[in-house]
Amino acid sequence: MNGINKDRIETLYESRFLNCYDLQYSEGKHYYAASRRDKKNLVVKKTDAEVKEMLPDAVTIAVVLHCPGEEPRLLMNYEYRYPIGQYLLSPIAGLLDPEDRDDPDPLVSAAIREIKEESGLTVKDSDKVYVLNPCAFSTPGMTDESNAFLCAEITLDSTDGLNQNGAVGSEMFDGFELLSRERAREIFRSGRDEHGNFYSLAAWMVLGIFLSQF
Repeated sequence: MNGINKDRIETLYESRFLNCYDLQYSEGKHYYAASRRDKKNLVVKKTDAEVKEMLPDAVTIAVVLHCPGEEPRLLMNYEYRYPIGQYLLSPIAGLLDPEDRDDPDPLVSAAIREIKEESGLTVKDSDKVYVLNPCAFSTPGMTDESNAFLCAEITLDSTDGLNQNGAVGSEMFDGFELLSRERAREIFRSGRDEHGNFYSLAAWMVLGIFLSQF
């Protein structure tokens, strides 16, 4: 096997948010992959140099809240995930928009926007938002989807302003979790949220970031 024949990629299904492709890797041998990208922008069609410089599809953010007199808390939400059919414990996250890609710092721009949309919090100049991992492939055995991981440290007088009114499109939310280190450790080790449900790999990563850095 010498890799995918970039001239023998066929579109099997195409929609606004998800496409399916037939990737031929040798004569009569096919590998099927899903992607958010159109055919000309598939990761498999990029050169090695382009892959090393590519922007991810989405950002996932470890949002850490600092309130006076309290230990740092990790902000997570319960977001409905349609393929699972449940509200899952989830980090603040979302796709890069075209305006983010045009920004001088696209990952931070996307993170600040997603924090506002999913928590109601406005990131201030005195807060810190920084990239931890610029591009990680989510499930490369099935899709070329990729995420950047960031951390946002936000100082608040109180958490009264938290809200989920900024949900857009198909997004649905059902409340927040403000996790202490102790509670985050329990969820990280057990693999289950407070309702006994499993959660995403992205949530597990964000829990690990919080536990390792705060």
